[in-house]
Amino acid sequence: MNFAWTKEQHAFAETLDALLSSARPVAAARSWALGERDPGLALWRALADVGVPALCVPERLGGLDAGPVEAAIAFEKLGYHGAPGPWIESVAVAPALLAGTSEETVLTEVAAGETLVSFAAPPLTPRAVDAAGARVFFLAEGGALHQGVTGPLAASVDPGRRLFEVTPGDHIADLADSRVAGAFDGAALACAAVLLGAGERLLATSVDYVGERRQFGRPVGQFQAVKHLLADVRVALDFARPLVLGAAHELAAGSPDAGRDVSAAKVACADAAHLAARTALQVHGAIAYTVECDVSLWLLKVRALMAAWGTAGFHRDRLIRALI
Repeated sequence: MNFAWTKEQHAFAETLDALLSSARPVAAARSWALGERDPGLALWRALADVGVPALCVPERLGGLDAGPVEAAIAFEKLGYHGAPGPWIESVAVAPALLAGTSEETVLTEVAAGETLVSFAAPPLTPRAVDAAGARVFFLAEGGALHQGVTGPLAASVDPGRRLFEVTPGDHIADLADSRVAGAFDGAALACAAVLLGAGERLLATSVDYVGERRQFGRPVGQFQAVKHLLADVRVALDFARPLVLGAAHELAAGSPDAGRDVSAAKVACADAAHLAARTALQVHGAIAYTVECDVSLWLLKVRALMAAWGTAGFHRDRLIRALI
């Protein structure tokens, strides 16, 4: 299988990098964590101008009807730059669950960047991310899709991912198991791509820092032990990347093995991002724990996303069952 990006995909990635590099996403993420949504919503609208919220929305509803590969590219960039908001739920989950239902017109608003969407889907996703100010839906076991009634704020390891209790409201539709499974796999793959991007950001930040921090009269990055730590992260991320692209291609092809490959990607990206986070903390020292240090934003994001849309245990179990 050829995982090379097309020219159009390279151009899309470069466009996102340029936009996000100039749009101060870290400042927006810090404001979002404090409940100040305006900078994050401005960033959302800017990304809507280049089609990110419209990626998976059908063309008849104003979307681009792009595939999982393009979505994975976008999610990696969102993870790298730390863009706040319910991107996974709005871009990956909403089109998969709402198209063809009485609520599909919401997708037109999503594609235009006018509406954010979040979901609670217990037991694996029992709370809705960033439900305040978003259209919320509740997916019950068995595929019953409901309007979501937002409840109180719940505890979250990452203040930038505000979690809300949700209860089911008016019934919308009963969805087939295959459709629910496809939506879950799309969300898990998106989560894997965000983790991959976060891991890349942590590695890049760590490499820059060890070139500046000095001990014994020279940059600590010149010490072999530090080089080995960073090289281990590079290897882990490089092994995770083709799993994301492979799973995206399998999803696009409707392969019966797509769920297996998505789980492999989620496990690999979670492990690689966790290693990147631990290494960043080690090479930065105690400063990385502080709120003032931007590294802390990605440390918390990685920790939260490792359990989002299926824990490592869930995905490892699913992978094992598929292989035996």
